[in-house]
Amino acid sequence: MRNMNDPHKNTLSLIFVTIFIDLIGFGMLIPVVPTLLANPESPFFLLSINTPVEQGYILIGLLTGLYFFGQFISTPILGDLSDKYGRKKIIMLSIIGSMFSFILFAIGIFAKSITLLFIARGLNGFTSGIVSVSQAAITDFTPPHLRSKNFGVIGAAYGIGFIIGPFLGGVLSNPELVSWFAPSTPFLFAAFLAFLNFLSVYYFLPETNLSRTTAPLRWSQSIKNIISAYGMKEIRPLIVTNFFYNAGFAFFTTFLGVFLIVKFGFNQSAIGYYFAFVGVCMAISQTVILPRVVKRFAEAKVFNVAILATALFTLAHLTVSVWWGLLLIVPFFAVANGLANVTITVLVSQSVRKEVQGQILGINTSVNALALMIPSLFGGFVAASISPESPVLFGGLLIFVAWVIFVVFWKGHRTPVN
Repeated sequence: MRNMNDPHKNTLSLIFVTIFIDLIGFGMLIPVVPTLLANPESPFFLLSINTPVEQGYILIGLLTGLYFFGQFISTPILGDLSDKYGRKKIIMLSIIGSMFSFILFAIGIFAKSITLLFIARGLNGFTSGIVSVSQAAITDFTPPHLRSKNFGVIGAAYGIGFIIGPFLGGVLSNPELVSWFAPSTPFLFAAFLAFLNFLSVYYFLPETNLSRTTAPLRWSQSIKNIISAYGMKEIRPLIVTNFFYNAGFAFFTTFLGVFLIVKFGFNQSAIGYYFAFVGVCMAISQTVILPRVVKRFAEAKVFNVAILATALFTLAHLTVSVWWGLLLIVPFFAVANGLANVTITVLVSQSVRKEVQGQILGINTSVNALALMIPSLFGGFVAASISPESPVLFGGLLIFVAWVIFVVFWKGHRTPVN
């Protein structure tokens, strides 16, 4: 006889696998893109030999920012579509968008077409609803007191995806390991994984949204979400904290590959190994450390410590003079970041009534996308005009500002959601 608890357990496992495969594809970009646009000594450098490397920094920022711009515009629309037609169909649509974007990106690398790279990243951004819709699916069947634990599944998928993705990106793009490997190889492999992901969702993932809405789509909802976020006085400090936290993290992660190339002479494989190490530590923090910590301490206390530690260990990257010094910093940075990512989402969810959970998660996602978009778009200009290390400095300072806002303005509002 089948256990009645199995459907939810199996659904959570399938959501984990879905996000994990998607993050592998996303993570493959991390070591490859800086090599293509910010390392003139690489044989795979796409710009002409006379092009200043600073132009590559700007292109990296614009490529990343375009992805988050698409995500900012489309995420609420995809959320509405998942309310109207079901979570499963929208997750499958997002996977198809990822698959075709990876194929286009591979073609762009092969043809040395910057234009195709931008089209691919735009397509990926506008169809990037897997994580947000999966989060809504988890909310469909998870009671409030278990959300911290189950949202940790998304964080764990991120962490493990960042173990495998960058590692595979670095390895599959390195012709020194296998002669026919090239920078386009990881993206073709990512497209193949996306196809397998689509099949697994189609055949095995059950629909979690059993109460469909007939409300019309809200095409300008992203802008309205930002206005609504500012108008929610009780949770405004959390929303602003989250904005600065994600803005700082975007500055840091978008240009960390450039930082590693310039300061330590990393190639794409070494960048992949670095991010894989970060992923290992982040996965441990969200699967092993987080459940134990939240049993003993309130989420607000955990977030308070975690975000401050994230800021300090982000800035600590600038003090390292030899590559192996990163091994001393990364575990603390990744654990703190992993704890902060989950607890801020839980704090937002706990601070509003049950009937507006979907709305507040949509607002929070829009704020996050805007926070990731702005630094990415302008970070390249910062790196080009000041130094390749400056985005890391800006990132750490913005995360520190987020901590200050949280400490000074958050008063611990909590609305019962049972």
